[in-house]
Amino acid sequence: MTTYDTEMIMLTVAITGTRVTGHRPLADYADMFELYVRPFSQAHFYIGGAKGIDSLTLLWLANRTSADITVVAPGTVDEQPAEARQAIARTRERITAIVELGATELQTSAYHARNRWMVDHASMTIGFPHVTEPSTGTWQTINYTAEQGKPRLIVPV
Repeated sequence: MTTYDTEMIMLTVAITGTRVTGHRPLADYADMFELYVRPFSQAHFYIGGAKGIDSLTLLWLANRTSADITVVAPGTVDEQPAEARQAIARTRERITAIVELGATELQTSAYHARNRWMVDHASMTIGFPHVTEPSTGTWQTINYTAEQGKPRLIVPV
């Protein structure tokens, strides 16, 4: 059996979400993850390595599940915001892999490329958007998932 065959059999989930999370208490996010992420806790997760939902989900998964976790950065982890670097450092022993895509400039196109990479490697996406405007990176990722014919679970925050 090849790695590709294994990926096709194992459920893989891309997590995408807003970087704006201060409008809710942290306990609300834990409750949401328990309700909407826990059912997939045997999956392999791809998380974007940014602040906000990415960091919160990483911490929750690492502390509450035995799921495999891959963190994907558009450039390098060292270029990520402090909150994201701290979450990665705190959970490093639980992270299965870190993928650094090596973008030379961290512009919108680099983040979109990271999001597409995660969706391309996942069998579904769970999105936690803050707004309903389709121009956000979260909605771009959710829409790309739909274009690929893959399921998506949308949990507004």
